[in-house]
Amino acid sequence: MSEGGSAAARRRRPITDRPDGLESTCPDPAATTGDGTPLAHQLAELTAAGHHLLPARRWPGDRRPTPGLTVVVGPGGVFLLGTTTWTDLSLTSDRAMLADRDVTDELMRFADLAYRAEAGFAEVGLAPGEVRPVVTVPGLRDLDRRLGPVRLIGDRDVSAHIAAYGRRLSAAQVHQVLDRALALFPPTDGHGAGLLDAGTATGGPPRQPGTHPHSRPDVTVPRPSPAPVEEWMAFLDPAQARLVHRSFTGPSRIRGAAGTGKTVVGLHRAAYLARSRPGKVLLTTAARTSPQVLRAQLGTLAPDVADRVEVVQVHAWAQQLLRMRGVPVHLDAAAARAAFDEVWHRLPPGGWFARPDRRYWRDEITHVIKGRGLTSFQAYAELPRAGRRRPLDRAQRRDVWDLCLAYEEQLRARGIHDRADVVLLAEAELQREPLTGVYSAVLADDAQDLSVAIVRTLHLLVGDAPDGLTLIGDGQQGIHPGAYTLAEAGVSVAGRAVVLDVNHRSTVQIVSYAERLVTGDAVVDIEGRTELGEAPRRIACTGPRPVTQHCRSVAARDRAMITQVRTVLAAVGSAPGDIGVLCTSRRAAERAAAMLHSVGIPVVLLERFDGSSRDAVRVGTVRRATGLEFAHVLLPDVTSDLLPDALPPAAPTARESWDLIRRELYVAMTRARRTLWLGVLAA
Repeated sequence: MSEGGSAAARRRRPITDRPDGLESTCPDPAATTGDGTPLAHQLAELTAAGHHLLPARRWPGDRRPTPGLTVVVGPGGVFLLGTTTWTDLSLTSDRAMLADRDVTDELMRFADLAYRAEAGFAEVGLAPGEVRPVVTVPGLRDLDRRLGPVRLIGDRDVSAHIAAYGRRLSAAQVHQVLDRALALFPPTDGHGAGLLDAGTATGGPPRQPGTHPHSRPDVTVPRPSPAPVEEWMAFLDPAQARLVHRSFTGPSRIRGAAGTGKTVVGLHRAAYLARSRPGKVLLTTAARTSPQVLRAQLGTLAPDVADRVEVVQVHAWAQQLLRMRGVPVHLDAAAARAAFDEVWHRLPPGGWFARPDRRYWRDEITHVIKGRGLTSFQAYAELPRAGRRRPLDRAQRRDVWDLCLAYEEQLRARGIHDRADVVLLAEAELQREPLTGVYSAVLADDAQDLSVAIVRTLHLLVGDAPDGLTLIGDGQQGIHPGAYTLAEAGVSVAGRAVVLDVNHRSTVQIVSYAERLVTGDAVVDIEGRTELGEAPRRIACTGPRPVTQHCRSVAARDRAMITQVRTVLAAVGSAPGDIGVLCTSRRAAERAAAMLHSVGIPVVLLERFDGSSRDAVRVGTVRRATGLEFAHVLLPDVTSDLLPDALPPAAPTARESWDLIRRELYVAMTRARRTLWLGVLAA
């Protein structure tokens, strides 16, 4: 099967299918590379860097006596090595030819080994992307090509290729994976029963890189980096690792409480799908900061497929589509707000609209009416308006509908569009001319903050194809007013919804405090359930209790925030980039950044954060922090009426706004891994 086959189809092959042209790399000590260097000795150089060599291993489940393969387990992950005797192999972009014979399928059957191994290693939490099938080609230098998930490397460069991955697993994780590898890959009869490890590869003590008697001066095996990749990049909870490569027959949903690793799984799954199928994978999010951070993480997690995963904010993606199709669009958020304000002020005085609730009614238009793409009053009149506390009779809905029409007229008169327009234009364009063959899979993070129109648009890209659409999110973390159900978007995930229920991020103390903000706040989940949140089954960490500091003035609160930042920075192992200062408004975030900067503390605003800086405190709004996490979170502008024990307002519109702000604070609090601090202005 060529690269075009799906991972699921490959996994259905009999496990005894083996590529006949592939042999073991190390069962024969006399095997050599193209320049005469014994291949076993070249690989043995890796032992000085903490790698373990398992030569002459059987394929999982294969009981026949075979030459086997070599498995390398080390800080860079797991490498499944096979060699080929194909000295005249030629490669195109997607095929491998041996003279006039197409041997692509034989290489893809070697990829099947990796897929089966991924499932086996997932039982101990190894991310699927850390299992790498490598085929060496004799007599070539500087060959480094990828054919589907299989990497083709010149046999002179195999040790340098493995060493280049550096340190992705800790020593303890390496040994855990090694134990699993010994169980998954039994030795062939009479071969490879031993383990080539540091100190045993040459029969003596461990040697430094480059000092092996058969080492070549042009191959350097570096020691593991002193700054390893974040642990979740390579090692997951077993439930998460299994979910990464799980196959679904249609659209699917991943949900779970804050901190259960939904975004982490989504990132790994995007990389996995990019390796296992043709075309690009689209990873979208509603948050504006997340794409930059996710792109940076993907470059570290999966550099081999980073160029095949398009990570983009969903409205930015819609704009890209419209530009590509030549559809004119002029998105101007400030001008759109001005257009609504003009229409609002034209309303006759003394009407039933409550003027202090102007934002409420603009949200009604943006999220309830335009977010669904409603085109008739009758559709709006019959809409349940899930998640909206203010009831409306038919006459009131008519007034809101007329307000929406007047707003639309103002937008057109000014020649501008709002964000909802951009999505509706993109949806209409895809209905007119589908975008076929571009994306093999679409993953949408923070799905609870998408609109019905966005979900419909993303669904148009892949339809109900197996593993085509994956929606990731948690209704309790929704930061936009209103709610929707997948039924409204014409999407079903029945039987294909998975719950992650172990919190790996925040401490018990932080989660317990944050949950008090949303207790009793019923939300309508996108699958149609009304629920009071989904508490994690287990919280992995404990730590100090959150600190609430009451201050008598804004200046005192600013000083308290600065003191807290300095306290965190004074702790051993803390860096400015470990701290997130999150505010409820952009103005408050700018003030916090200015105050920290004025005392010499480096800051970076989240709107400019690309996920790479660790030398500056990260400051921004709560909404900008969606999808991110920090070791320490400071909330410097919390008001006392939003604290866990505060009483809610009585008016329906005010209560809905209050619930929404507290939900935003819940999201902000659960970004913290170790400590949480609140600065509260005393009444």
